[in-house]
Amino acid sequence: MTATPPQPNSPSVPGAQEHPARDVSQPVRQVLRGSRHALRDTLTLVSALPLVAVLALPAAFAGGGTRRWFGGRAESQRAEAQAAKDAAAAAFYELDTAQRDLRISIETITAVDDSPAARRAITDFEALGRRIDEASHQYIQAVDAHDLDRDDLEASAAARARTELAKAKDELGRVKQDLDRFTDGLGPLLGKAETQLARLAPAVERARQGLLAASNALDAVRGSGLKADNLATRLAALAPELTKLNQGAGQHGVPQTLERAERVAREAEAVRVEAERLPEKAAEIDHRLVSLRTRAQALTTRAGQVEPVLSELRRRFTAACWQDLQSVPDRAGENVRQAELKLKEAQAARDEQRWPDATALLSTVRALLNSTDESVSAAGDRLRRLNAVQKDPQQEIDRTRFAIRDAQRLAMAGRNTPDPRHARPLDDSVARLERAIGTLEGRHPDYWHFLTEAEGVRQAVAGVVAQIREERGGGH
Repeated sequence: MTATPPQPNSPSVPGAQEHPARDVSQPVRQVLRGSRHALRDTLTLVSALPLVAVLALPAAFAGGGTRRWFGGRAESQRAEAQAAKDAAAAAFYELDTAQRDLRISIETITAVDDSPAARRAITDFEALGRRIDEASHQYIQAVDAHDLDRDDLEASAAARARTELAKAKDELGRVKQDLDRFTDGLGPLLGKAETQLARLAPAVERARQGLLAASNALDAVRGSGLKADNLATRLAALAPELTKLNQGAGQHGVPQTLERAERVAREAEAVRVEAERLPEKAAEIDHRLVSLRTRAQALTTRAGQVEPVLSELRRRFTAACWQDLQSVPDRAGENVRQAELKLKEAQAARDEQRWPDATALLSTVRALLNSTDESVSAAGDRLRRLNAVQKDPQQEIDRTRFAIRDAQRLAMAGRNTPDPRHARPLDDSVARLERAIGTLEGRHPDYWHFLTEAEGVRQAVAGVVAQIREERGGGH
């Protein structure tokens, strides 16, 4: 906002300086100091004059073309106009100060927020600025149009000046009210912007400290003899991001810089954690290599024991009891050989410090050995269960019947007749068990079929029980 310079002898008219309050008060203080010096010199002069001369002084001051400062309608109008001028100046300064403060708020929002609401606020601020310029121009014109210090100022001219200055002051006040309302409406946007700005410097500093900590951790790992090339590559990739952080938010924007700082801090922390854990990870891989190698050797021994188990199964039970186990010895031997080969590859990866490769190979070895363990254990478990049911099938029968009766009691609880949805599968389970028991008769009972059928019946019954409990209230 610019202003036309006021009359030079009007101390209350604002100038066009950036800080008008200081520009106006400085001449006033100079005038006051000059007045005090003049009064002191006058008193000194009076004290040196003869009495007759002193008595003649009032006439001298009253004459000589000087105007009267007090009394008369024109002087009263002049005083009122001067008061209106002072009030308008105060309103002008107040509006100018509020506009400066609001501009700072708008610049804060602009630096951080690019949302539609922020763009709309900028447009509204520009429109409000034009209104402020118009009101300020009206005020400056009113000030420039009237010289209230003229000796021949007429009462009508003073009255017009008072009216125009009062009108300018009222317009400045209305614009100030609109500006205050607009400022209040910026609260959420300004709060969000200030929050992001407050986060910016700490976020950038955390990113820098994170990179430093990651670099130090990587140096320590390398000092222990570990290469950590993968981590070094990841850390080097963050260097361009640090350069952008150092260039500042003024070049890259506050939201982008804040997001970049948080991402760099996050990735640097991940590198630091992995670097510090690397010695422990190397030791863990060494331990797993030894453990899995021992386990592979043990499974080699156990796989050699499967063939005698199969021989006994063939000799004592029907083909249905052991045919699905025929391939166990060969499959177990092949799995163990594959596991031993992968162990050698894992050891080579460990020696070359290719940690991800070593970890992946060890996981493959573990899966192979687990599968072998299950198949080898299945042969021995099959023989144990067949021996038990051959000796006393009643135990398996009673176990299955108990499960059926327990489900039937639950189905009848609180009812006179069971729900067909529950009764039908339970009845089918009873019939299925009876048929399985029938397979035990004859010269060569199919014990394995009986065991799998009994297990199937118990699973079906368990499903009915779960359904009943769910329908009656979440398993209660």
